[in-house]
Amino acid sequence: MDVRRVVGGVGRALIAAGVLILLFVAYQLWGTGLAEARNQSRLTKQFRQGLDQRPERPVPPAAGAPEEAPAPPPAPAGEAVAIIQIPKIGVEKAVVEGVGLSDLKKGPGHYPTTPMPGEPGNAAIAAHRTTYGAPFFKLDELSAGDPVLVTTHQGRFRYEVTESKVVSPKETSVLQSTGDNRLTLTTCNPRFSAAQRLIVVAALKGEALDAPPPAPEPAPASLEESEAPGLSGRNAANGPAILWGLLAAVVWLLTWLVGRVWRKWPAYLLGTPVFLVVLFVFFENFSRLLPSNF
Repeated sequence: MDVRRVVGGVGRALIAAGVLILLFVAYQLWGTGLAEARNQSRLTKQFRQGLDQRPERPVPPAAGAPEEAPAPPPAPAGEAVAIIQIPKIGVEKAVVEGVGLSDLKKGPGHYPTTPMPGEPGNAAIAAHRTTYGAPFFKLDELSAGDPVLVTTHQGRFRYEVTESKVVSPKETSVLQSTGDNRLTLTTCNPRFSAAQRLIVVAALKGEALDAPPPAPEPAPASLEESEAPGLSGRNAANGPAILWGLLAAVVWLLTWLVGRVWRKWPAYLLGTPVFLVVLFVFFENFSRLLPSNF
């Protein structure tokens, strides 16, 4: 046995593994933002079109009352229900209904168990802090008095930050009604970890909308990772991840073989883009096996 060939093979394998790990980190930090940006463009356009098609009120609101429209029917999970703007940290994003992991890949998500922004009570929105566009990356920089503006199909509402705190992912009390009208923003803390949740609370300025019709009491929402598809680590994601991983390996092997029998650099020039596309899809499926980090 040629020891040098064995050592060389092991070394090349380790280098390849290191490169794959670096590519996966790059995908997590920047590649996920590509999908989020596409979704945001579509959702923002969809939401603004809904505002343009909103029927006009036959009677203007009373003086001092918020300008509002009738409450729309509940939106399907993953569809745009609002636009949130946080000027201090440069956030302007479409908010989707739901906080499942697939929902949060599209942008900030509204907890369905809480009122909509502008309605009486404690409205709550969650968002990623490090991946998928990282809308709440700088959420810790907000301080008392900073404005948070939310536009829904019922009007535009201004909130002002009152407090920030860090809690356990199981601390669902921050989503419960507190007797006032507030907006609760949640994200992971510290950055690049899901060990805790950063909570920013903002108070509604002005009058709230009329209370919507009572609905059945939902089960309390959890601040922990959702069981929805996404970075949930469920076994259902194993199959696609394995298949795309094998396909990526096959594409790279064919590229290498063509390079051996033809010419190396033209083969790599043709095969590398295909490999990277397949690798991107593999990373998307593989990421679902990992713990949530929003």
